[in-house]
Amino acid sequence: MSVFPFGSVPLKTYLPDGDIDLTAFGSTSSDENLANEVRAVLESEELRKDAEFEVKDVQYIHAEVKLVKCLVQNIVVDISFNQIGGLCTLCFLEQVDERFGKKHLFKKSIMLIKAWCYYESRILGAHHGLISTYALEILVLYIFHLFHKSLDGPLAVLYRFLDYYSKFDWDNKGISLYGPVPLSSLPELVSEAPDTHDVDFLKREEFLKECAQRFTVPPRNFERNTRLFSRKFLNIVDPLKQNNNLGRSVSKGNFYRIRSAFDLGARKLGKILQVPINSAVPEVNQFFRNTLKRNHTMVRPDVQDIALDFNVERDNKGCSPLDHNSFGDLSDQFNSISISDVNNHGSLKEKEQNLMVEHGEMKSVSNPVTSSISTRNNSDFCETAPSTSETLSPGKALYAPHLLYEPGNGKVGVNHDINLAPHGMTSKGYPGTKYRNENSHPVDNCLP
Repeated sequence: MSVFPFGSVPLKTYLPDGDIDLTAFGSTSSDENLANEVRAVLESEELRKDAEFEVKDVQYIHAEVKLVKCLVQNIVVDISFNQIGGLCTLCFLEQVDERFGKKHLFKKSIMLIKAWCYYESRILGAHHGLISTYALEILVLYIFHLFHKSLDGPLAVLYRFLDYYSKFDWDNKGISLYGPVPLSSLPELVSEAPDTHDVDFLKREEFLKECAQRFTVPPRNFERNTRLFSRKFLNIVDPLKQNNNLGRSVSKGNFYRIRSAFDLGARKLGKILQVPINSAVPEVNQFFRNTLKRNHTMVRPDVQDIALDFNVERDNKGCSPLDHNSFGDLSDQFNSISISDVNNHGSLKEKEQNLMVEHGEMKSVSNPVTSSISTRNNSDFCETAPSTSETLSPGKALYAPHLLYEPGNGKVGVNHDINLAPHGMTSKGYPGTKYRNENSHPVDNCLP
């Protein structure tokens, strides 16, 4: 048996609240036999008092794609069997990151945008009817495809991401790497030329097509070759399997929630980037307040009683390193970001609020989250607070201001040079039963 990791851990784009995805390959065993063998080994480890790693809550998910779930040292581990799709996705994203360069800006941007989506807006998590990690990565990749030349830091990518997708016509179009797809053309996928792109767009498009073709996986025996792209509320074409809609996990109510989060985030960040530079640092800290509040200690949750030195300065009050950044360095970063007219978001905001009222489907996810729209300094912002069940115990959160700041160059971004251990994440238990891997290709009977 051979076991390989895939997803955000080997890609090094994970958050502290992520899980570990593995896939096991056996030379002769069927998926079910292989799953039973792995489950038996894990259950025997669960009973051992002298086991090297604490294993508990072993579960076998008997779906079309077999899955064994467990907790190892309180970290959620998902094991699939003979599934090559996740590995192909990993290779594809690694190739893209290498090709786009800029000191791994693609990976850094994924980390920052995932943090914003998960901690600030609560719109990440396919098992809650929200955006899957893989779908988010493709949305970020499309932003790089359109605006690569003008992107010089993760904060710039985040603004482009929020600005573009808050104005995108999701009601009539879907997203593919090669341009918007009119929903009226479905089930045929016909992409339109994007309105905005730089001079190297066609070269990047050729690279992406060649790369996607290289890592496309033929369907397995039980998969239906004739399945067509299924229209959902949020439509995102999987570049490695074009009949797979990566937005299929998003429910109707959460579709409006996600659009409103993009709009609120774009307007708030756009205003921050236009304020006087001496006010920018606290405003950026406020924009990421949940991220910084939740991940503010020096202790990793999966490494007991060990404080890690991330080479990031902190004062006695535990302030974010952004507070000590020079205004000049931030000014260089802010001045390079082209800001859209924030007033352009007004009509969309009103439309989304009307839609949400009309449908009455702004439901909280299974872990309740308090959401509110408030006014501070005459500007709107979206505030979300973790539920009691989601709050980590004191001293059990990852200190992660490096998501926002790179010491030495003054950029607001992700410090990629930090030696992040491959299993630096935690979980408070299963967030929900997940019958598919977010970084691999889901199957029909896995729809929420």
